[in-house]
Formats: sequence, C-alpha cells, structure tokens
Amino acid sequence: MKLSDHFSLRELTKSQTAIRNGIDNTPDKESIRNLKEVCAKILEPVRTHYDRPFTPSSGYRCLSLNQVLGSSDRSQHITGEAVDFEVPGISNMDVARWMIKELSYDQLILEFYKETDPHSGWVHCSYVGIKNRNKARRYDGRTWSSLS
Repeated sequence: MKLSDHFSLRELTKSQTAIRNGIDNTPDKESIRNLKEVCAKILEPVRTHYDRPFTPSSGYRCLSLNQVLGSSDRSQHITGEAVDFEVPGISNMDVARWMIKELSYDQLILEFYKETDPHSGWVHCSYVGIKNRNKARRYDGRTWSSLS
C-alpha cells in the first residue's frame, strides 16, 4: 500500500526486531491515516528538497515492538505519528535545520548526533496536525538540549 508518492506502508512498518520476535507490527486504520500525514507533511517535503531517495529506519511500531526496543510507552511511533530517518550524503544537522525553518512538525529530535561526524545519529520527527508544537531538541543518549 502506497502512503504517498515515494513511501509505502511496508517500509514504514518493516522491522527485523518484530520479525525475530514474532511480533505482528500491523497498524490500525487511524495509525495508517497518521502515517499518511507524516509522509505528506514530513517525508515528501524532505525528499523533494534534497532530491534524493531515502528509506526511513523506523516508522510505525506497535506497543509490544516498542517495548522490546526499550522505547517509551508514550512514543509517537505507536500511533504512526513519528518517523526516524537519514538522507544519504546530507548531514543530519543540515536536514534538521532545514526542517526547523521550512516545515511544521510536533517534535523534531536530532538523536545521537556528534559534531565530529556529520552523518552520525538520525532525525526523529513527528506530526500531529493543528496541535503541532514545533519543538526542536537534541538528544545524545544522556542529556536533552535545545536545537534551533
């Protein structure tokens, strides 16, 4: 099932961890609607701006998969409102800065980024529509800081 021009349900639900653990990571209809919004409002604009294909590393995660991964039970991945990704050949900091200036989002988190390695970490971004907070932060595994 296509969620948008360049992104499919399969790539936004695929998880080797789910497969290894026998977890059914099939989203419900509301989560699929949310994933379509994330594709339209976050992923497609990033792909268009950088004019290069990329595959998200994480999209929808059912609660049991999310727990196996050690993530919060409040994660927006559980509702299909969040996605993690990198754009090949582009610094994750550059992607995050462009998104902050150009897109509406709920949370944008530059995770595990190191100044000495521009391709380290990844961008986590969520979208919830009219209730977007446009909150941008950085997380290094221990501490949170503002990202602007």
